Amino acid sequence: MADRLRAAGTEVVVPRLHRGSLPADTAAVQAAVDSLREPPIVLGHSYGGSVITGVRGAGHLVYLAAFVPDAGESAAGLGGASPQLQEAITPEPDGSTSLRPDRAADVLYGDCPEPLAAWAVGLLRAQAPGCGRGVPERHSWKHTPSTYVVCGQDRAIDPGLQRKMASHCTDVREWQAGHSPFVGQPDLIVELLRELLAATTPRR
Repeated sequence: MADRLRAAGTEVVVPRLHRGSLPADTAAVQAAVDSLREPPIVLGHSYGGSVITGVRGAGHLVYLAAFVPDAGESAAGLGGASPQLQEAITPEPDGSTSLRPDRAADVLYGDCPEPLAAWAVGLLRAQAPGCGRGVPERHSWKHTPSTYVVCGQDRAIDPGLQRKMASHCTDVREWQAGHSPFVGQPDLIVELLRELLAATTPRR
């Protein structure tokens, strides 16, 4: 997805998350935002919604099947994890959690061809306990334009909860996609981002 945008001349930065806590992840994204010349479109997926909620200086926020916490809320506190996702979670000795590979493909990438799903499962990493329970220090969706994308075939986060959280956002789209359309249907996201870029880029 990033390569497609870069090929069209769009600057794309993909910060690495899962640094151990929500504040650490938010700081990584904040550094990326601060490195850009113009206020960027910032996209967060799933837990990444909590991350982008705490970022300053974005021009537009995109929540992709993502958590949109309000004051005092965390992703874990909002709930919404499907029974399939709960069954796939495996606790690790250090307190982090992983997903069973045999179940992760169906839960996260159920609408993807099997080889593509297997490739994506191989990229998964454990999540530290402080991530999902972290509470953002600020709530940028309250004063930054935002778009929520509900994934109607999501097997990980209840689409009903997604629609409820989407009420916080300026605009709402709904796609008949699973939890990870950037793997199975990347063209949908590329087209959305190009649309938003065209609407936010000042004419010279």
